[in-house]
Amino acid sequence: MHLVYTMAPGRGDTDLILAGLAADLTGRGVRLCGTVQINLERATSGPCDMDVRVLPDGPVLRISQDLGAHSRGCRLNPEALETAVGLVSARLGADTDLLIINKFGKHEAEGRGFRGVIAEAISLGVPVLVGLNELNRPAFEAFAGGFAVPLLPRCDAIRDWADRVVDRRSAAAVGQPAV
Repeated sequence: MHLVYTMAPGRGDTDLILAGLAADLTGRGVRLCGTVQINLERATSGPCDMDVRVLPDGPVLRISQDLGAHSRGCRLNPEALETAVGLVSARLGADTDLLIINKFGKHEAEGRGFRGVIAEAISLGVPVLVGLNELNRPAFEAFAGGFAVPLLPRCDAIRDWADRVVDRRSAAAVGQPAV
């Protein structure tokens, strides 16, 4: 089983790392499934808009909602997130090389969101890379049951891991011994 996670310290840094990785791997023909988050700064003040791109080729869905300038509540649009979950679930298969989930967030911590997709990927033997923040780390660790491995939030470390697991899957698919 390959379940790994990464946590970058800066706001939006994990999103940038995972989006860059997905672009690189897609360009090299790796069969990806999952989501990457794209944060778009607003022209006016206030928090950014949050979109996810369903891998490998879209659509892009707005997962944040505008609650007003002075709101303090969660801006996640749960219907949009569940739409993304459904699209990813429909695309996930045994031929997927890697599942990338932009964040194990509040919905996942509460038992919803991408939890089922992650479990399905693991049951299919598909390696899983998850973005994580400190707030949801305890819930992720409980979900992972001690089987998740941290990766340094560096592009090269994550790319090296992805290359290794994708190469192993490719070798196994053609009956070659895994290195």
